[in-house]
Amino acid sequence: MFKEKFRKGIISAKQFNREDLEYILKKAKEMMSIQNSNILQGKILATLFFEPSTRTRLSFESAMYRLGGKVIGFQSREVSSIKKGESLADTIRTVQNYCDCIVIRHSLEGAAKLASRFAKVPIINAGSGSGEHPTQALLDLFTIKEECGTIDGLNIGIMGDLKYGRTVHSLSVLLINFDVNIYFISPKELVMRDSDKDFLLSRQVKVKEIFDYRKVLDILDVLYMTRIQKERFIDPEEYEKMKNIYKFTEKDLELTKDNFILLHPLPRVTEISYNIDKYENKAKYFKQVYYGLQLRKALLAELLAD
Repeated sequence: MFKEKFRKGIISAKQFNREDLEYILKKAKEMMSIQNSNILQGKILATLFFEPSTRTRLSFESAMYRLGGKVIGFQSREVSSIKKGESLADTIRTVQNYCDCIVIRHSLEGAAKLASRFAKVPIINAGSGSGEHPTQALLDLFTIKEECGTIDGLNIGIMGDLKYGRTVHSLSVLLINFDVNIYFISPKELVMRDSDKDFLLSRQVKVKEIFDYRKVLDILDVLYMTRIQKERFIDPEEYEKMKNIYKFTEKDLELTKDNFILLHPLPRVTEISYNIDKYENKAKYFKQVYYGLQLRKALLAELLAD
């Protein structure tokens, strides 16, 4: 049933309801006990990355290899025919002949949706501009579930660049399926976009907007931090004003609950002190990377296994 619903791929977090989420999180947990498998033997994944990536690209490729499949693709528009002027639509119509699924990252917000219009194989959105990054949000949700034991009933802070941060757009959408309190924490210049807030309000999600995270630090169960998205700023001077606006330190960690966890989609720049890394009972951003591999193994298995 999951495969049929998502036969065109995973383009947006809005595709998922609670039943879908519980199903794929359960499958991701099962993948934790499966190091290697031949379930996708004979299948080929194409990774088309028009923007830089470390964790997303490598985790998808590792997931495919660990499930017995193979990977083709490129890591930059500079080594594709896009550089010669080929349209994205023509690239997709070409690559689909070589593979069973396409993972795409692109600087344009609607790129994955456009790709899905022309593809006959599933498209997985690995980040479209400042729009969405649904598989990152899925692994974030998986991390919360595994580390907190539940998602319902939590106080979750989402902090940083909420205007341009595609991971937070997708995560907030997934959270509408659970009974949570969300605290959006950002400078006024980088608040969540009106379109995203309106969607959440239409679903009666409990949301508060604040600037100073320390005002809620003692009640948060989860703080999801993000970097200021340098590559999305038109004006470099505006980025310079914003880049160091938040920095989570050991003093902040002292104010948190015993079962508090700190998450980050990575890469981090200056927003989390490196001194925090040693507190592995609360600093879970590198554990997220592990959970991300399991989640993406589960997605590929569900989409591509015969």
